[in-house]
Amino acid sequence: MKKEYLEAGKIVTTHGIKGEVKIMPYTDTPELLCEFDRLFSGKNHDEIYIEKNRVFKNMVIAKIKGINTPEEAEKLRNKILYIHRNDLELDENTYFIQDLIGMEVKDADEGIIYGRITDVLQTGANDVYVIKGNDREYLVPAIPEVIILTDIDNDMMLIRPLEELFD
Repeated sequence: MKKEYLEAGKIVTTHGIKGEVKIMPYTDTPELLCEFDRLFSGKNHDEIYIEKNRVFKNMVIAKIKGINTPEEAEKLRNKILYIHRNDLELDENTYFIQDLIGMEVKDADEGIIYGRITDVLQTGANDVYVIKGNDREYLVPAIPEVIILTDIDNDMMLIRPLEELFD
């Protein structure tokens, strides 16, 4: 099921004396998080605006509009930051991990239900989906030869396992 807001990072501490915060990004790269001048904060998804930001040691240092002192910035510590889904475009056949977690996985030919995706391992060459079934766990490579259909709207994935993948 598509989420309207996607976790993008977490404010971990303050930085300096001008009210800046240090953000641990949940994005593929910290530079991606720096592309946004609008984020959302906390469970209520309060809109915040980023006046300026920069990458420093795989973290993002950001100045949030209206936050001007270390004391004000300290109140934001441990807040989760979100990106609105519509603010980010994905390439075709690219998905948010958050949308894949919990998705039901079926055999494209036989209709057998293997289980649900519980994790996505990013190995470098290709992602690997961890599928938890009733009696075991499967590791499925996210490659076109195996993944036949990914239907985010209906929370379902069809796969055609490689020979002996589940043996």
